[in-house]
Amino acid sequence: MAGGQPMECTMKRFVVYQLLSTVLIALLSPCAVVADTGKDQTSIQVDKVFADLQKAGSPGCALGIFRNAQIIYAKGYGLASVELNSPITPETVFDIGSTSKQFTASSILLLERQGKLSVSDDVRKYIPELPDYSKSGGHKITILNLLNHTSGLRDYLALLQLSGVSGDSVTTDDDALALIVRQKLLGFAPGTDWAYSNTGFFLLSVIVKRVSATTLREFAAQNVFQPLHMTHTSFRDDHTMLIPNRALAYDPGEKSGFKLDVSYYEQLGDGAVHTSVQDLAKWDENFYSARIGGKDFLAELQEQGKLTTGKTLEYAKGLFIKDYRGLHTVRHGGAWGGYRAELLRFPEQHFSVACLCNLANANPEKRVEQVADIYLGSLMKPQEGAVPASENTKTPTGPTLTSEQMANLTGMYRNAAKENVARVSAVDGKLQLEIYGSKFGLRPVSQTQFLLIDFPVDAKLTFELQPDHARREMKLSGDEMIAATYQPGTEVVPSADELATYAGDCKSDELGVLYRLRVIDGKLKLVGVSDSLGIPRTGLPMPNTLRATVTDEFEISDQGSTIQFLKDEKHSITGFNLNAGGTRGIEFLRVPELR
Repeated sequence: MAGGQPMECTMKRFVVYQLLSTVLIALLSPCAVVADTGKDQTSIQVDKVFADLQKAGSPGCALGIFRNAQIIYAKGYGLASVELNSPITPETVFDIGSTSKQFTASSILLLERQGKLSVSDDVRKYIPELPDYSKSGGHKITILNLLNHTSGLRDYLALLQLSGVSGDSVTTDDDALALIVRQKLLGFAPGTDWAYSNTGFFLLSVIVKRVSATTLREFAAQNVFQPLHMTHTSFRDDHTMLIPNRALAYDPGEKSGFKLDVSYYEQLGDGAVHTSVQDLAKWDENFYSARIGGKDFLAELQEQGKLTTGKTLEYAKGLFIKDYRGLHTVRHGGAWGGYRAELLRFPEQHFSVACLCNLANANPEKRVEQVADIYLGSLMKPQEGAVPASENTKTPTGPTLTSEQMANLTGMYRNAAKENVARVSAVDGKLQLEIYGSKFGLRPVSQTQFLLIDFPVDAKLTFELQPDHARREMKLSGDEMIAATYQPGTEVVPSADELATYAGDCKSDELGVLYRLRVIDGKLKLVGVSDSLGIPRTGLPMPNTLRATVTDEFEISDQGSTIQFLKDEKHSITGFNLNAGGTRGIEFLRVPELR
């Protein structure tokens, strides 16, 4: 989850609040605003980070830089509405996606301080319709498990996609909850592992509603946004809501231009906060002033989770706690539709950068780091092989590999734990990685280490070779969300007769859908998804080719998910298990074919 195509001129004005006294600062706002005083050397360097967003007709980003309770620089780059040619400003409102999770976590902790719940409570105390997974040898799921992403619950957004729900469909809390409660299995016993799950934070919004007798939108407004005078911030729980000064969101067109990419999902908790960089400055300053919640509240919000093994996680409660170039940071990003967001805080330096974008490939995570490099670089450790978000990253630099060296690395790799595959190939003399249904360029750091180009998070690919240069393993590292080790594999090529045995209809009670598999032009394809009434679901591209990986396993090409076929003692196909990232083992059983 770099950058897009920019506009001719940068924003010509932005609002600067001149507060009259420190008394008014304390009463009216936790964060003063300092004017952009012109083109000093630092601001010129910052603007270069967004240089690719300064051509005519492009969406872009709003930037806010906060230091010592002041907004020291705020600016818009690009257009809030391509159709209306309206510029982005520091007051422009964006959907910040998963950056919202810290506000959901804050609401839960505030309810705990009101004595209305405890984070050690069993989630089923408030949502009794959830399956009792402890009966199948697991443990109870606590509110803390939801906050730390250690519940083992399958991600409901992945489930919606796998059930064929279109991304531009209207989906409600009831739709999401009905899907979640149908899931028979957990990915792991609660507390034993970590897997990012939007389900957990959606369920937190349900708990807020049931405990407080108000919606999360109302509770956060009354207890967080209004006390901090965040007047342009709200949770959106109705896709028809009018949100003043909101930017529209865009994807780059396949060949040129842009297309709208906005969501009509109405779930809260895992996302749905709309805000501006100016309002985020007020929230950011609360981490120092503790105007709401107090110091203990802030300490608990930033307390890192732990597994039952004792391992400390990088994730706290809606916040990642990790180092960047040797400096302690607190951060979270978001991606929803064409919106992208990142809020990066250096608490020991009382310095933060917020970047909110309405372009899907804007890559604010990289941009906030580059801005931080400008201001704090003298305090940081050297960074190896950085790939600036605003430069043409498709031109790799570093060591040049020979054809033979590249050939030693290419092929299929498989991760047994995640049940997913990755492929490395050489294209026009450059290596690329195909994973999760997408392709990414590889920038060499050495002959066996590569940085991923345009990947959603900082990531490195490391190959280990045997003495004869045969592949031993491939490691993807750099972020807890994607870290994995892959073993080399040899792709099988099923015969026509073997392919025919896989074709048929299979039904999943957990997803409430039927998948139709057929052999077309010598390839196994997913040709249809329908609900229990036989009504087609249109959220998955059709037909979708299934690519054989190992025996009885196929990858759904456009999704990056895998199907593992199940057989009885007579070696007849009885169904399959569907695996998609952290969502594994969804059972489909073979049924008579629909005609």
